Amino acid sequence: MKALITGGAGFVGSHLAETLLGQGHEVHVLDNLSTGSIENIEQLKAEPRFNYVIDSVLNEPLLAEMVDRVDVVFHLAAAVGVRLIVESPVNTIETNVHGTEAVLKHANKKRKKVLLTSTSEVYGKATSVPFREDGDLVMGPTSKGRWSYACSKAIDEFLALAYYKEKRLPVVIARLFNTVGPRQTGRYGMVVPNFVKQALLGNTLSVYGDGTQTRCFTFVSDVVGQLAALAQDERAVGQVFNVGNDREEVTMLELARRVKARAGSASEIAIVPYDQAYEEGFEDMQRRVPDLAKLRALTGYEPRVQLDEILDRVIHYFTSDATRL
Repeated sequence: MKALITGGAGFVGSHLAETLLGQGHEVHVLDNLSTGSIENIEQLKAEPRFNYVIDSVLNEPLLAEMVDRVDVVFHLAAAVGVRLIVESPVNTIETNVHGTEAVLKHANKKRKKVLLTSTSEVYGKATSVPFREDGDLVMGPTSKGRWSYACSKAIDEFLALAYYKEKRLPVVIARLFNTVGPRQTGRYGMVVPNFVKQALLGNTLSVYGDGTQTRCFTFVSDVVGQLAALAQDERAVGQVFNVGNDREEVTMLELARRVKARAGSASEIAIVPYDQAYEEGFEDMQRRVPDLAKLRALTGYEPRVQLDEILDRVIHYFTSDATRL
């Protein structure tokens, strides 16, 4: 298989590239390095089945050429992270919607399969936990920029499924839930690397909100293994799948305590109201837990790496190279 990964120098994208290469596939990466890093793919450059281009999916002549060379497109390029979304809502909407539109348009011209990575954010303020793929999406008001990411990714899904239904373009949608692992940066608000770096540096661990909001965390290797599997299974075409971990739902306050303990840190833990952390009137999802029944039925998936091991691996990633702190 020949694969194009948009956003392939990012956290998830670089791990996906490694996984596909390990399976014997040819990998092409397109990334503008806006949130990704060339360091993430440095170790892949010597691999003869790996190629990369530093540019944007919005460069449509280049995109068309790269799509033409492959069998499947993994579309991961997107604006990510709560802080980036709050601070740059225009970029969030334009990057997500226009980028996906361009990928689908050019994939359709050459009839190339597309696996679109979406997000658990699309469930918005829904309260029917665990979230099912066919459940209702409950968005916040348009006056709250925080929901622009969720809405833009929902539009991406609508557009991808429209291409499937109207034009028979083979598409698969994977909604990712709180993915964590080496190479993830806390720069844009990702909670685990932020907690880990604060703990290792002896700084205060800042828990946003009231600390009672809960999440389930998934190790990146579990996620990319499922992305590869879904892209190669014809039964997945035209469908949406949650990809995450449904075990060990943990509050943010408990997560901070777990990180502190496993890092052997004496850091304090402080509660920081959302208004101070982001913006006045900021809203968040209280719980985020996936229903994985649909994915399990198709692939037999079970998450292999659980929370304590996830934290240990992230801690090791930062302590193995002090420049990452």
